[in-house]
Amino acid sequence: MNAAIVERSVEVRLAPGPCPIIQSHRLTLRPHRIGDADAIAASLADFKVARMLSRVPQPYHRDDAIDWLVRQTSGLMPDWSLAVTTGDDVHIGVVGMELRRDGWHLGYWLNRYYWDHGYMTEATGAVLERFFRRMPDAVVHSGAFADNLASLNVQRKLGFRIVDAGEVFSTARNRMAPHIETMLEAGDLVRPQAC
Repeated sequence: MNAAIVERSVEVRLAPGPCPIIQSHRLTLRPHRIGDADAIAASLADFKVARMLSRVPQPYHRDDAIDWLVRQTSGLMPDWSLAVTTGDDVHIGVVGMELRRDGWHLGYWLNRYYWDHGYMTEATGAVLERFFRRMPDAVVHSGAFADNLASLNVQRKLGFRIVDAGEVFSTARNRMAPHIETMLEAGDLVRPQAC
């Protein structure tokens, strides 16, 4: 009797390593702490912020922030989830690199009171620069709801290109909403200018 030898192919997915601390011109991006729960809850309880994100429920409570932070601070995931902070270490937003089935995805949000100051372009640019240093062959996917022109502008400034459009369910809006899909390769990253 012949036994067939089945060769298993094991997909090796490289990870960028532990979540770093990144210093940009005006911001410090650092790993999250459980103590960030109140600031996260206050930011995401604002419907103007939450409606631009696909997975954030409304209303958003401190317990939601704690549940999210426990996963982010566990050290068990290959993802990066960086708290965006100003010089006084106040949590004002998030930049995340999440590994999904189809590759790496960039996601981000900022407390509404910090909009229109160039912080998100600075923060995402710094994270992408560090990520691509560690993962030069990676392709980063992102996107935004079609009515989120500010977010699409951040991606455009960094070199993302539009690759698709469709609809994505928005938990905060409780409905499908038009969504623009974008993509970035390391060689296309535009280094943001210091503000």
